[in-house]
Amino acid sequence: MKILCKDKQARRGEFQTVHGTVQTPAFQNVATAAAIKGGLSANDLKANNCQVMFCNTYHLHVRPGDEVIKKAGGLHAFTGWEGPILTDSGGFQVFSLAKLNNIKEEGVTFASHVDGRRIFMGPEESMRIQSNLGSTIAMAFDECVENPATYEYAKESSERTIRWLERCQAEMKRLNALPDTVNKQQLLFGINQGCCFEDIRIDNMKRIAAMDLDGYGIGGLAVGEPKEEMYRIIGEIEPYMPENKIRYLMGVGTPGNIITAVKLGVDLFDCVMPSRNARHGQVFTWDGILNLNNAKYITDFEPIDTRCTCEACTKHSRAYIRHLLKSGEMLGMRLAVIHNLHFYNELMEKIRTAIEQQRYDSFFEEYVNKLDTRI
Repeated sequence: MKILCKDKQARRGEFQTVHGTVQTPAFQNVATAAAIKGGLSANDLKANNCQVMFCNTYHLHVRPGDEVIKKAGGLHAFTGWEGPILTDSGGFQVFSLAKLNNIKEEGVTFASHVDGRRIFMGPEESMRIQSNLGSTIAMAFDECVENPATYEYAKESSERTIRWLERCQAEMKRLNALPDTVNKQQLLFGINQGCCFEDIRIDNMKRIAAMDLDGYGIGGLAVGEPKEEMYRIIGEIEPYMPENKIRYLMGVGTPGNIITAVKLGVDLFDCVMPSRNARHGQVFTWDGILNLNNAKYITDFEPIDTRCTCEACTKHSRAYIRHLLKSGEMLGMRLAVIHNLHFYNELMEKIRTAIEQQRYDSFFEEYVNKLDTRI
């Protein structure tokens, strides 16, 4: 991670990978099962200035199978996306499917959501699956603790996550040395955990920072706690995050969340919100959030946002896209998702420019609340 400039804590940087350089701060576009829901292809991502695609290890392990994707030549060959791909460890989905008594030091036993078959996943299994997928960045296998949790369990879980990270690091080193590995330059990000207990979080961060990983995720936030609590935890751990490594706030979030987290020193984000909300008619604009299902848009022949240059806004009206959504036409979802992803990536461009021009405070004041407001 190369820091090009800073505006107080906000960082403007470049992150080099074997699949291209990421301009940060950046948003990862979530393609859970190797596709953006709403009928978008890799070409659509490129057309809307996407930099990084995010895929889900657990879902791809279950279907079509990571061995299938390895035979295809990895996720890049499988999807046609040429840029960086980050795969999560599968931990978040695994723990939502596992009963607490199935979590052991070795890993987690759980039932597949597709056919109910029993699956075991631990640090080594997660690394092997991600190696088969050939992603640019692999996330370490960690425990996603429910919030709120007791102090005792949060501490126990944090310790286990660190031990699992050590196993992930050793397994990735082994895998990257094998002759048939899809991506021998796969990077490993560790994940900071500790619920909302700052002493656990700080201790965890210090210890994983000492492991000199390729980047660091902040996990276990945006899981129901107030956003002020999330910001407090980021502020507590930021001084202990390596300055020259990328910082990734996992699963976040709204435009206002992103704008605030950048101000606190975060570089990388992902969230299903732009695509999921678009499929239900909720679109982001520079004036706030519109719900295209509202009756007032039946005869509104303006684009979603007159300042937007995406395909949806340059060629179609709110009335037309609303009609498609109400009629159950896939094109309606596709156009709405295209717009939201274009908006998020343009937001990141404007954030980067504001940091470069040393005016991030004024950008923050203008947009942090406006972009999260429903019109």
